[in-house]
Amino acid sequence: MASYDLVIRNGTIVDGTGRQGYSGDVAVRDGLIVAVGTVNGTGAREIDAAGKIVTPGFVDIHTHYDGQATWDAEMAPSSWHGVTTVIMGNCGVGFAPAAPDRHEWLIGLMEGVEDIPGTALAEGITWDWETFPEYIDSLAKLPRAVDIGTQVPHGAVRAYVLGDREKPGAVPTADDIAKMASIVEEGIAAGALGFSTSRTVIHRSIEGEVVPGTTATAEELIAIGKAMGRAGHGVFELASDMRREWNEFEWMGSISRETGLPVVFAALQSIAREHTLDEQIAEMDRQNATGANIVAAIALRGNGVVMAWQGTIHPFRFRPVFAEIADLPWAEQLASLRDPAFRARLLADDNVYPGTEIDHLYRQIAEGWDKLYEMDADFDYEPQADASIAARAALKGVSPAEYAYDLLTADDGTGFIYHPILNYADGNLDFLEALQNRDDCVNSLSDGGAHCGTICDAASPTFMLQHWVRDRKRGGRLALEHAIKRQTLDTARLYGLNDRGVIAPGTVADINIIDFDGLRLGRPWLAFDLPAGGKRLLQKAEGYLYTIKSGVVTFDNGTWTGATPGAVLRGPQRAEILEAAE
Repeated sequence: MASYDLVIRNGTIVDGTGRQGYSGDVAVRDGLIVAVGTVNGTGAREIDAAGKIVTPGFVDIHTHYDGQATWDAEMAPSSWHGVTTVIMGNCGVGFAPAAPDRHEWLIGLMEGVEDIPGTALAEGITWDWETFPEYIDSLAKLPRAVDIGTQVPHGAVRAYVLGDREKPGAVPTADDIAKMASIVEEGIAAGALGFSTSRTVIHRSIEGEVVPGTTATAEELIAIGKAMGRAGHGVFELASDMRREWNEFEWMGSISRETGLPVVFAALQSIAREHTLDEQIAEMDRQNATGANIVAAIALRGNGVVMAWQGTIHPFRFRPVFAEIADLPWAEQLASLRDPAFRARLLADDNVYPGTEIDHLYRQIAEGWDKLYEMDADFDYEPQADASIAARAALKGVSPAEYAYDLLTADDGTGFIYHPILNYADGNLDFLEALQNRDDCVNSLSDGGAHCGTICDAASPTFMLQHWVRDRKRGGRLALEHAIKRQTLDTARLYGLNDRGVIAPGTVADINIIDFDGLRLGRPWLAFDLPAGGKRLLQKAEGYLYTIKSGVVTFDNGTWTGATPGAVLRGPQRAEILEAAE
């Protein structure tokens, strides 16, 4: 009788293919799933999953752990939410290639774009690399709880080639473009899974400058795409304001048709974009009808800012009176905030905005009370109008500013306000229902590891199951099997990870065992546990009984076991899928 390292018995297997879940066992040996169905042999360890669902580990394709991955083995918070593979290096920001004199510049770029504390990055990153292949080698030195895939970031490439010439509006020479293309080709050949760029005014360095890719020409982007084609694999990923004069979909289609590679863009409802979301999807359809492979990366909920007194942003951030205490230690800030005289002064103050082209976003944050929502204990991330600060203030007979102030100051100053800046123009998520059922749309944009003081969307896999499958009160829901496929097989296959994303013999034993009925997102909190005491918003979940990476239990009832079976992925991964049962 066969023996195994691990046997999971009696679970409801939701295998990632989208087919109906079924009762069965899963056997693991040497890090691979070797049998599915009825397993007659014994395991060195056996887990009874009766009444629970057994799924593939989740594959999160949009994270920003580029710095954190150099020092952190746990890879939280993504690893707390059933994620066993992360792909980082999105939005054109990252830390390789890195000339020795550009380290501080790259940190400033990441801090500005992704709200990752620069002090944490400066203390945590060792910089024992210069080229992208050396960066991958450096990452491989650290064992970790998840597998990580990399992408070559446009910002770092431009900074490496242009040096001090890299300024907004910089026009590279033909020789510069050739060097950039060569660096990208080298990175892809060394194992990067893609290349990324950003072309949105929302993304800015800590100095307020737009990111390098914003002013790149189509010629530059196409040359890089061709280099990826020569390397033979990779995803071209971008975030863009989709300005009409840029004709983004034209060059995206050209790259995809010529190379055969997928081009993935962030598809969002955004007031910064000239194209509506419907127009973006229509443009994608037109290009794909002529042989392109453009894929829309969609979020699962409103891309929202979580506001707190100690966070990066809150409705009073632009009032000069708040500036009086903004740099004080937290205990002194809290004492001032509790002082009735200070409260009165702050509430009577007026907002003063920085005077940039994104002031309209700041105005929403500071004055859009009907679009700001109280995050109470059972907060619904598809909030209705009666949950808004404006509505609740009216019920209480106070001004919205007074209500927000007291809300944020409650519980020792740990109150939270949610503001979905993107993807909530209609006050609901109905528009995502159709997109969730399209093969040319992929679940993405969790931003794990980024926006540490403003966004907490790394919990997206949990939200997908809790909200879209089980608890959604408005509009339609998704079938469990479809929801699992969306964040396992679909995300894995897009990046060429054909050895995971399904529960089948021959695939990597990345598995979640979940108490679906008990699955629940916890309340976010601000932690100060990054290097140099850097802050980050974190959110855990109940219901993940076990997460298994390459056959090793990495999380037991939501607690990291300390196991580090994860590795750095080098290029597409392949597996020979065997028969489904013994």
